[in-house]
Amino acid sequence: MPTPDLCLSHRPLTRRSALLGAAGLLALPASTLAAATTQPPSGVWPNALQVPGGVARLSLGPAAARPVAHAGDVPLLVVGDVIEWTALVGIALAAEPGQARITVQTAGGGQRQVAYTVASKRYLEQRLKVSPRTVDLSPEDTARYERERAHQATVMATFSEPLPQASALRMQVPTPGRRSSSFGLRRVFNGQARSPHSGMDIAAGTGTPIVAPLTGRVIDTGDYFFNGNTVWMDHGGGLLSMVCHLSAIDVKPGDLLKTGERLGAVGATGRVTGPHLHWGVMLNRAMVDPALFLDA
Repeated sequence: MPTPDLCLSHRPLTRRSALLGAAGLLALPASTLAAATTQPPSGVWPNALQVPGGVARLSLGPAAARPVAHAGDVPLLVVGDVIEWTALVGIALAAEPGQARITVQTAGGGQRQVAYTVASKRYLEQRLKVSPRTVDLSPEDTARYERERAHQATVMATFSEPLPQASALRMQVPTPGRRSSSFGLRRVFNGQARSPHSGMDIAAGTGTPIVAPLTGRVIDTGDYFFNGNTVWMDHGGGLLSMVCHLSAIDVKPGDLLKTGERLGAVGATGRVTGPHLHWGVMLNRAMVDPALFLDA
């Protein structure tokens, strides 16, 4: 499951995911990067940024009915109308730069592929030396993490209808405060690489209200080893959000919230060293930069 910036510790990376992350730093030609970072017209969310941790906006053209599209076997959010449909594709932080493609079902029962390019992005890296007990899990903690990961995998696979409208994807920052840790930040503790930071950290005091970033349904709440008190929301079509380290959870699974309605309060639960909010956004099971859904 995605783990936020723990201020000291993330879950360990496997050798394979570490290699994939390193591959994401390889440079591509400047022309490719420029094409990948083209922004959509003002007032369109999410912003397009075709890099690991970004979002691709792929035109599917006109059709009488909403096309069905997949990345591998994962369904995609398709927005628009009969004049122009657009597939919104979340790009995993571990994605390798280069060519990628999605599959679109055609009206006659066949399939066509739509290709796009993932450009490289070099995220910041931070190297820290800390107490080994801060980053190394005990057997008991490891067992707990594995149980929680299996549960949250089912949460992250949520794909519900009705799908959100293209005009309703601008998000609200869940709590006021300074953005204290960058999305994609790569941390190395005692020479060991950890998972890149998969969300936005917002510095705020314990008890500061947290609100829903977008209209949706609460699909999971719990106290997790890394994330502490956590709320997951489903906004439809594989677009999910999570808020972590809460001091209080004021909602329960099944609750429907509108943008700006309170769901809890900032805290310091889980593997953190101080109060703050970790906010994550997931699109087709890939954690993406929440800033792409904001005005600025």
